[in-house]
Amino acid sequence: MVHPAAAPHASGMSTDQEARNKNLVDAFIQELFTKGDLDAVDRYLHPDYVDHDPPVPDAPTAVEGMRRAGALFRQALPDWHSDLGMLVAEGDIVVELFRAGGTHTGAELMGVPASGRTLTLSGINIFRIEDDKIVERWGRLDDLGLLRQLGLVPN
Repeated sequence: MVHPAAAPHASGMSTDQEARNKNLVDAFIQELFTKGDLDAVDRYLHPDYVDHDPPVPDAPTAVEGMRRAGALFRQALPDWHSDLGMLVAEGDIVVELFRAGGTHTGAELMGVPASGRTLTLSGINIFRIEDDKIVERWGRLDDLGLLRQLGLVPN
């Protein structure tokens, strides 16, 4: 008899693989956004990576778009960090709920000069993993909340 925890899901993927996928996503986010390691995109994203919802305006929908997002937040908010709220995996999909934040003491962000204010950004990302690389991302970020914090739209 196979123990239920060891049985593969309907998708055919084992819970061990799903755990590896969750660890992969968490490591990628922490290395790129919390540590500011822009080379993380080369280690974790597949060369044919597609971003269905680019994380910053005018970003390419490929690997360089995610690198640009990491650089933008690190330059504007040198202490930027991402706090994991939840990771859920099923099959080759990992869903991440996060809240990120930092102090705007660096470069301008979306045309707004450094203010010294703490900014936060919440969001949900959906990643698809293939051969231990992230191949696709869909995301919804609280862009409006960030724009309000920057004073670009009224509260």
